[in-house]
Amino acid sequence: MNQRTSRMNRRSRGQFTLVGTISMIALFAMMSPPVVAAETTPKAPKAPKAPKAPKAPTTEPAQKPKPIPASGLEAALKKLKLPGVTINLKERCVDVDSTVCLDQGALELIVCTKNTKEHESIIAIDAKAKHIHTALLLMGAKSGNPAMQKAVDKEKTRWVHVPPRGGPVDVFLVVKNKQGKMVERPISDFIEANSDDYGGGQNTPGEKPDKKKNARFPTNTFLFAGSFLQGKGDEPRKYIADFSGNVISLATFGDELLCLPGVYGHAAGTLAWQIDATHLPEVGAKVTLRLRPKTSPAPDTGAAPKK
Repeated sequence: MNQRTSRMNRRSRGQFTLVGTISMIALFAMMSPPVVAAETTPKAPKAPKAPKAPKAPTTEPAQKPKPIPASGLEAALKKLKLPGVTINLKERCVDVDSTVCLDQGALELIVCTKNTKEHESIIAIDAKAKHIHTALLLMGAKSGNPAMQKAVDKEKTRWVHVPPRGGPVDVFLVVKNKQGKMVERPISDFIEANSDDYGGGQNTPGEKPDKKKNARFPTNTFLFAGSFLQGKGDEPRKYIADFSGNVISLATFGDELLCLPGVYGHAAGTLAWQIDATHLPEVGAKVTLRLRPKTSPAPDTGAAPKK
């Protein structure tokens, strides 16, 4: 019996030992800290880079614009619509399409607009006088004013004479010579002193005109007077030479585009001139009126080399 009891005790101790071991493992499992799962949260995006600060402005002076090449200037001028008027860069002048309207007789004008004063002008033009004005300005000519009277008080009871002024412009006609070649002639080649009693010429009253004494017109240079604009209130202003027909004058009208430097009336005893048709084509022939402003040349800034 003691042996049976001893075997039972050993079996019980084994069972208790196994149960105790299992219980201890369970207890330790309950007491151990929980396992933390790996983080699956996505990382925060990177902050965008700050934009670069703009460069500080330079203090260097701005470069001057490059001059327009001659070809570019010619292209620009071709787009400028001035009917009957051509800006001739090669010859540095303004060319105007013209027609011979008179080949003999006394003159008060050299050039008039069409259907105005052909009976006292050498040539007539279809172009607008204001367009010629524009072309001359583009060529560097300086406009002034025709001869006029100016009031010196508000009541307009006293007036003073204002002489004409403006930049000098040389006047030519481009015509065919006997060989059929186009040649440029000064306008003075087509004007001579009046041999009739019209205006007396430079002769004293009663004296027989002497063509040798005053045969040639003294100049081909006129002033760029520039006519003037006229209008009332808000109505469009008119360029008067376009309506009067006075484009280039010998007598003084007070509204001409180009004029002589003095004041010349229409009464007897003043200078009077007539057409010299020696080199002039027949009436109706097409010619070119050429106006060449006498602009000052650019100053030479280059120093002369020292010896």
